Amino acid sequence: MAKGIKKIIWTGEGKVYNANKGSIPGQLVVIAPDQYVWFKIGEWQPGTTEQDRKKDVKWAVFNEKSVIDLQKTIPSNFSYGYRIPKKLCGPYLWYIEATWSGNFDSKSGLKIRGESPAKIVDSRWTQNEGGADVRKTYQFSYGELIWLRLFTEGLNGYDNVEVRVFRKLRSAMGLWPKDDEVTRKIYRVSVTNGEINLKIPNTYSWYQSMNDRADVEEFYVRVVHPVTGKYIEDTGGKGDTAHARFLRIKDKLKSQVVEIPENRTPVTIYQPDKNEARFELCKFEQINVTEEGGKPELVFDNGSGVKNVIDKREKTLESIIFKFDSTELLPESLKQLNNILRFLLEHRYSTIQLDGFACVIGKQNHNNVLSENRAKTVREFFIKGKLDPNRIKTAGHGEVNPTDDKKGRDNIKYKNEADYQNNRRVDIAFEYYGHNAQTIIYETIAGNKPKNITVEPVKFDTKACFDRKKHNKTIKLINIDVKAENEGKITVPAVSTMSKFNVIPLNYIWPRRNGLMNNYEVHIHSCRYFSVPNNPTLAIHVYSDIKWTVEFKWSHTQPFAYSYGNKLYGYELKNAQNKAIGAVIDAEWSKKYGEMAQKFELSLTGEWTAANGSKQKVEFGKEWEERIAKTLRIFNKIKQLADDVVQSPVAKGKWSFEVKPPVIALSAQWYLQKTNGRVGEIVEIGADAKPLVEANTFIDLFKMFVEYGGNAICPGAGTVINWVLEKLEKNVQITFLVTFGGAINVSGQTKINVLFPKETTGNVKITGEIKVSVEFKALAKAGTANMGVEGVLTADVKTSVTGGIEVGADKTGIYASPIASFAGIKAKFVAATTVKFGFIKRTFSYEGESVIVKPDEIKFEKHYI
Repeated sequence: MAKGIKKIIWTGEGKVYNANKGSIPGQLVVIAPDQYVWFKIGEWQPGTTEQDRKKDVKWAVFNEKSVIDLQKTIPSNFSYGYRIPKKLCGPYLWYIEATWSGNFDSKSGLKIRGESPAKIVDSRWTQNEGGADVRKTYQFSYGELIWLRLFTEGLNGYDNVEVRVFRKLRSAMGLWPKDDEVTRKIYRVSVTNGEINLKIPNTYSWYQSMNDRADVEEFYVRVVHPVTGKYIEDTGGKGDTAHARFLRIKDKLKSQVVEIPENRTPVTIYQPDKNEARFELCKFEQINVTEEGGKPELVFDNGSGVKNVIDKREKTLESIIFKFDSTELLPESLKQLNNILRFLLEHRYSTIQLDGFACVIGKQNHNNVLSENRAKTVREFFIKGKLDPNRIKTAGHGEVNPTDDKKGRDNIKYKNEADYQNNRRVDIAFEYYGHNAQTIIYETIAGNKPKNITVEPVKFDTKACFDRKKHNKTIKLINIDVKAENEGKITVPAVSTMSKFNVIPLNYIWPRRNGLMNNYEVHIHSCRYFSVPNNPTLAIHVYSDIKWTVEFKWSHTQPFAYSYGNKLYGYELKNAQNKAIGAVIDAEWSKKYGEMAQKFELSLTGEWTAANGSKQKVEFGKEWEERIAKTLRIFNKIKQLADDVVQSPVAKGKWSFEVKPPVIALSAQWYLQKTNGRVGEIVEIGADAKPLVEANTFIDLFKMFVEYGGNAICPGAGTVINWVLEKLEKNVQITFLVTFGGAINVSGQTKINVLFPKETTGNVKITGEIKVSVEFKALAKAGTANMGVEGVLTADVKTSVTGGIEVGADKTGIYASPIASFAGIKAKFVAATTVKFGFIKRTFSYEGESVIVKPDEIKFEKHYI
């Protein structure tokens, strides 16, 4: 029972035209230009086992001469894609076939051609075949050999195109002719490889046909479509049908020979393929990188995302050895040639040079012929293997270092055949572009202690390698400090360059720089994607884990203003006295010199991992304690205001007042962080000033109200309060304290991702809060058990304002937006009072909350940076 592939089919991927443009199901596929159309195995022969179906499949594209244009070997479950450019579209047919056994039988495949509108893309008039365009630099003479070259689309394969040569007519009596005249018609012109190449030696007949020749005549051509009979336009889209403007011929006769124009195959300088899809079986499918203690990270997945930035042109030279005086291929040579043939079939277009040689034994003339025949033997082998003969050039070079005399006599006597064995050979030389994919970059962060990073290719197989230098499964690690080789996987002891050079950490003040990056090159080579031996497959870039912190702190050593009342004792009294003295001294200094006692601190700290795994730290800092003028004039004004309050006769020891000194701290940290597989700079900016301004005031409002004008302010309330005091003063202690407090704070943090700006977050805010609390106490004195008022009344009134800058990011970019909000005013009351007169006792209680002013927020527009 037959085994193998019975037929291939179109997968449905890629644009295929229907029967209106010539497609025939199961026989001919007409495809759109410049896009891949994919094919797969549609049916297997009934005797093919499941194991057989898993074997690799060889695909080939044959041209109309039954020569293989392209061959690829891929896994059987892969689809095969083929693309036809516009220049090769037309009636020309290719044949695509797949074979399981390696032998093509022309039974399982499909015919294929491309369909594209017929266009003339470009044109040239030249002096020699394949030469440069000379329309602007040279004038021909009649009878001189002229070459016409037209570049086309949608016409490839036609052999009956008509080219008409037009003579541009001049105006007569101020009137232009309706049309130029046809000088010559050239029939049955072929379009080969998308080009029209005509050798035109008959311009003497043009000379004879024109009676009114000018000093210089101008000619151009039009091309007639062999099916529609219409002139073919250019690609400009404006209906222009005139091409090759202008051929200029001066009125001078060079030759009277008249010959028929001749079709020529385009002159092609064969170049190796670039950037073709890679399907070689010598390959690895994935690469995993695992950092110590982490999970595997897939950095390469079957070529996804691979870039070919630089195509590296490779040269190779293989030698086939022959026996003495023989052109017969040896068994080992056949195996070698089959390997080379397979490689050449899968690397289109490169030109193959075959150079034959012979040893000095025998007559020189005989050896000249022998060397040429050896080259021809290798050429015939390649042609039988369906290699395009136009790619092959042969030459015989005779003896290597000939020693015959001038009369051709052989002066060399047979000595040792081994001395001449390598001279009986054919050198096979060709160039190709290696699969030189761009090196994969893996970035990480490490300290001085080595971090083990494991690199492991998945499904690595080099058995099917057919490159000139066989690939193997050895993985190489190359670095200035370390080199290693291993199979299967390799471990990289990654450290930063700080340990390597032991530099001053200030060199790393901005840690992501190429000069401060340790580079480990990992070589994993196969025919697919990474075939060039000197190009690393993976480069591990290791950056330092150093973290920098700069801090600036500004504070005052004394309060702006301070006064204490008569209810402080012990330590509190001593501390209050010191504050008061310091505030007075600083006030006097401020008055005399315009300066205040301030303290400034500036520090720069770097921290990184040492070789033993501990954290190593270096600090560059300086502290200034000096009096700096002109910096705090606004706070001087606050201080003067506080002094006025303290010295007021209203206080009389019943009002303690303090404006606390501000502390402002600004900090910035920058370090490296890995985000989305990339190492980039993170900058954190923080501000902290708690409090910037803070004040607390304590007032015994009850007594101040009575003693300092209560009756004048409110006679009714004053009379009641005086009556209560008069009745209860001996037995009840009454206090009515009102506390005012407030602070203005600066705080916040912004985190900026330099590499990924849209991930920037954070804000810095200025907040202010005002507090008012009221406490009432009327407590019985000792010895008044039958009379008294006791209770607590508390009232809290709070509000706050917030202002600042929010820094963030969205799809548009990094933005800064002002912040302004008012929390409103809310009052909360709690009261519990008990009044006792003899045996009568009554308790009053109240609890409530009231919103005095509603909160509000101002919305600002985002300003993008």
